[in-house]
Amino acid sequence: MKNSVPNHVIQDLAEWAIMHGVAFRQADNTARHCPFSIAPIAIEASVFNYLKKVIPIVSKLINNLSEDHDFLQSSLINLAEAEPFFARLLSLYQQGHGTAENRKFPKRQPLLLMRTDFMDDRVHGAKVIEFNGIAAGMAPFGQRASELHAYVKNQWPDTYSQFTESDGGKPVNNLGLEQMALGISRAAKDIKAHFNESGAALFVMVVQENEDNVYDQHLLELELKKLGVKTVRRTFEQLNSELSSGENGRLILKEHGGVDVVYLRAGYQFEDYCAPELDEDICCHTLSQVRLFIEQHYVAMNATISQQLATSKSVQLLLTQMPEVEYQRWGLTLTEAKLVKSVLADMKPLNKETIAWFNSQATKSDWVLKNQGEGGGHCIFGDDITQKLLEIPEQDHSAWAFMKRLFPHEREKVALAIRNTEQTSINDLVSEIGLFSVFYKGQPATDFEGYAGYLIRSKPASENEGGIHSGMGILDSLVLMND
Repeated sequence: MKNSVPNHVIQDLAEWAIMHGVAFRQADNTARHCPFSIAPIAIEASVFNYLKKVIPIVSKLINNLSEDHDFLQSSLINLAEAEPFFARLLSLYQQGHGTAENRKFPKRQPLLLMRTDFMDDRVHGAKVIEFNGIAAGMAPFGQRASELHAYVKNQWPDTYSQFTESDGGKPVNNLGLEQMALGISRAAKDIKAHFNESGAALFVMVVQENEDNVYDQHLLELELKKLGVKTVRRTFEQLNSELSSGENGRLILKEHGGVDVVYLRAGYQFEDYCAPELDEDICCHTLSQVRLFIEQHYVAMNATISQQLATSKSVQLLLTQMPEVEYQRWGLTLTEAKLVKSVLADMKPLNKETIAWFNSQATKSDWVLKNQGEGGGHCIFGDDITQKLLEIPEQDHSAWAFMKRLFPHEREKVALAIRNTEQTSINDLVSEIGLFSVFYKGQPATDFEGYAGYLIRSKPASENEGGIHSGMGILDSLVLMND
């Protein structure tokens, strides 16, 4: 096979990945390595440095917006009417925060763990695809992908040279795992100190039952342990019977004591709150109330309900459409606002006027139709949009939006993807760049002004779904050109 490498090299790299936790759990409790590229992609240093500069400002904006209760409640009414899951979230939010006339102040302390996903468009430059404010995982995998490519360069230099885009490129140092853990530990120890308690801080990771992406979670757990933080993993159903209230707003977990941080790796879909054995009149009511119960205690939390609302596609649409000067409402200078606006891709609401425009004037291949879903499978492309528009009831229009489709640079060299220890050459590999950030109580919580590493997911340009789990995505890393 042209552009192939010996099988013993592939086997060695697959074993490295498994040994370092870059894996998914299988149904039979075995593990398979995550799909990965064999060498990094190249990016202009100016582009990457610009994104690193923007990320703390984006995080500041989202953090402050998420605490603007009047804005959230007034802006998302139409979304709640069109999307049942967000109706539930807004209902929980209103229970916790009250109304403008009867304001309540939940005790939770906001810990923003966010991944902002970009594509570097060939014409328009790097633009935001979406904000991920809940279940923003895979920082550990991002760091491990960089370490894997460093291993390839050292152990198999000829293979690395064959597939890297730039032999002289400078690998981008990626401390996503370490910086994410550092930000969490700082929040955990702050809560612990608030209650004048000694001993290890307690970090509760809320997870889905029997999920496959457990190794990414355990890598974070091991890093936190180094920093004096104990991790306990629980589903919402388990927390329903194990949480209680202590003195002075302390959240208590059965058999473990005071909780310092709650991190949601679940909670972005109805299924995470579903417990059929409860036989509820309103589906998912009981377990969704667990989330509200947590927010009523003095605990660092990600994602707060307001953070999830603030990172919705509907708010992204609003931010895209409003003038930069309005960003000053959330503490940004006009210069900062212009930086944020420069990385937001064009979006349009879905309504009768934009449907007519799309059907009569738009270049259909230039647009994507998006709903509010997280993860893969929630985007409609090209000619398929026309049919989908016929199926969406008018009352559901507010749950959808048009977004300018991004066409990132294709890798100049043939890339080699490794999936299930099999190698595949890809001639049109493109990449999505996710930058992590950590803010606590409105302030940066990492060593890099809130920036906390990156995640690269690459895929063939011909594939619409680039997820590592369910799509054709592969883990990747970066080298800088013209640094």
